[in-house]
Amino acid sequence: MKLGFVSAILPDLALEAVLGHAARLGYDCVELMCWPPGRADRRYAGVTHLDVTGFTPDMAARTRQLCQTAGVAISGLGYYPNPLSPDMAEAAVAVDHLGLVIQAAALLGVPQVNTFVGRDWSKSIDANWPRFLQTWRPLVALAEDLGVRIGIENCPMLFSQDEWPGGKNLATSPAIWRRMFADIPGPAFGLNYDPSHLVWQQMDYLKPLREFRDRLFHVHAKDVRLDRDRLDEVGILATPLEYHSPKLPGLGEVNWGRFFSVLGDCGYSGPICVEVEDRAYESSLATRLMALQQSHDFLRNFVAHQAPAG
Repeated sequence: MKLGFVSAILPDLALEAVLGHAARLGYDCVELMCWPPGRADRRYAGVTHLDVTGFTPDMAARTRQLCQTAGVAISGLGYYPNPLSPDMAEAAVAVDHLGLVIQAAALLGVPQVNTFVGRDWSKSIDANWPRFLQTWRPLVALAEDLGVRIGIENCPMLFSQDEWPGGKNLATSPAIWRRMFADIPGPAFGLNYDPSHLVWQQMDYLKPLREFRDRLFHVHAKDVRLDRDRLDEVGILATPLEYHSPKLPGLGEVNWGRFFSVLGDCGYSGPICVEVEDRAYESSLATRLMALQQSHDFLRNFVAHQAPAG
């Protein structure tokens, strides 16, 4: 396994600086954010460490050289919009840009793109399904043709009243993953697995690792703390941030020793990327770098550093 982090937590730094900090902190890899340049519409969105618009082989070569100089690999390219948005213009931008991200990954020789399936949150899963198939079959076919895998993160994207009741991402549970992979069975379609999202949904975060071992393409390391007293007050039908808080690995409910034990038993040997969304560490660049250092030091108990070949 390789230990990395999601670059969204360093939005104000250029790619070379992100890679430099990754190397200094002891990380093996980074998941690079590839949003279209422009204003973010939510936290952790709109971050562009690799602009894939007009991406060329020369640009890919320069990016690879930066990584080689830093001694840090790219675990995958990340772009997390809503390709099934009820706003058809928004959805079209998301789908078109996902195509560019997939093509850029192929040029880079980085066979991994991470994203969301998306959802019209006002409709049921069944009502979303025809559009899901219409949208994702061509994207998965493109990825397969280019030798790229797509990892779908299992975050429900249900954090405010604007996303109620369904959230903005279909791929939230084993039952839905089973249906997804039955209808789009190609080997390029899998999961970017984040255990923390199952915790606050009151689900077993270890059991799916075994069933979906062949679909585990990429893993996010984020923890979560449940406020049981608050949950008793508002119930599970409240918006989730009413009763849970994203935390750094080791500061929440996930038993990381058991998680890595099962993950290893399942044969996973890919990237583990820290996703910092802990508000206690977001006040400045210095505290965000501190969060990455603390997460690195904790997770090195489970993921050994891989020395460069040769």
